Amino acid sequence: MSMSIETEEKVGFKAPIVMSSLGLLVLVFLGLLGREGMVAFEVSRRTDVVQLPAIDVDSSTLGIFSGIAMIAISGFALWRSMQNKRTPIWVLTVYGAVGITVLLGWLAAGATVPVTFIAGTALVLAVPIILGAMGGVMSERVGITNIAIEGQLLSGAFMAAVVSSITGSFTLGIIAAMVTAALMSMILATFSIVFLAQQIIVGVVLNVLVIGITNFLYQQWLTEDGENVNFPGTLEIIKIPVLSDIPVIGPILFENRITVFLALVIVPVLWFILFKTRLGLRARAVGEHPLAADTVGVNVARTRFWWVTIGGAIAGLGGAALTIGNAGAFGREMSGGFGFIALAVVILGRWHPISAALAALLFGFSIILRVWANQVSPGIPTDFITMVPYLVTIIAVVGFVGKSIPPKALAVPYTKG
Repeated sequence: MSMSIETEEKVGFKAPIVMSSLGLLVLVFLGLLGREGMVAFEVSRRTDVVQLPAIDVDSSTLGIFSGIAMIAISGFALWRSMQNKRTPIWVLTVYGAVGITVLLGWLAAGATVPVTFIAGTALVLAVPIILGAMGGVMSERVGITNIAIEGQLLSGAFMAAVVSSITGSFTLGIIAAMVTAALMSMILATFSIVFLAQQIIVGVVLNVLVIGITNFLYQQWLTEDGENVNFPGTLEIIKIPVLSDIPVIGPILFENRITVFLALVIVPVLWFILFKTRLGLRARAVGEHPLAADTVGVNVARTRFWWVTIGGAIAGLGGAALTIGNAGAFGREMSGGFGFIALAVVILGRWHPISAALAALLFGFSIILRVWANQVSPGIPTDFITMVPYLVTIIAVVGFVGKSIPPKALAVPYTKG
């Protein structure tokens, strides 16, 4: 069996058209017609061992040069499309980073942008979405639609808070969160594989069930005895020696809680397993051509069952990141739609772990942007700021993922023989 089972598709010109259009909008509205005033990009914190000077730039000038840079990158994307080649992920990442930088510069005209704080907080807030998306990738790569990510995150958040509070052990809380979400995934897998039930309906029912159960327990139990069963606190921040002292990236990547470190490890590991190992090849074969996989001896049902289950455990870890990894306590329906965002991220990332993780960071950035922008630029409506990343996401889905092809056997029941 070949190590690649992906079918080649025509790339098209949607991506460069959308990219150039956004670059032109940035050039005109954030550059030529942008806000006047100097903006200081503060790359070091006061507590950092190595202090780097702030980068001062005029907001409108930044908009002009950023718009030109985005249009230039669009030209590269056009050249790739003419060769029927996709634009590399790193190029799209650079394009997105330029767009985010100019948006921050436009908002903070006459003020300061705390780069490390915004980037670090965006990563922390994106972790539940990233881990939920990884669970979705694992499930959907083997052909099982996972609408239940929301419930997996919520159940994981609940169990992490309660078990950590009762036992005084964050480790047991994380394990409980992962086991509970894995059990949910087993239910999804069993109904989808054994009983050939409609996978979307099963996922929706599981979400509603978890919301109902956690709301009931929160109202009847947690609010009555919150000090003993819903006050776990948060995981300790771990500083990796030497690496945490690296300017900018050190505090972001190497000075964090264990849930963040685990997310940063899980994403590349899942990518490696999916695309560089025989185990991943079999999983992708099951999601693309289950009959062919069955013919060469791959147990389709077992492969689907365990990939969905392990993916659920990873999503449960994302739930733990919501409570003991961030908030410090469980709140009513605190997943707040993160599971559905994770599902959108899976599609936006083309069922690819790294692309999905990068897309999830956009949503983490949108959350901190809403809070920070309201402080630094109160004259701009908060609703507008909140809307921008989602508009960008919609544009990205239309422009970059319009012809995205999911695994061919996704949501298609398989019966042996």
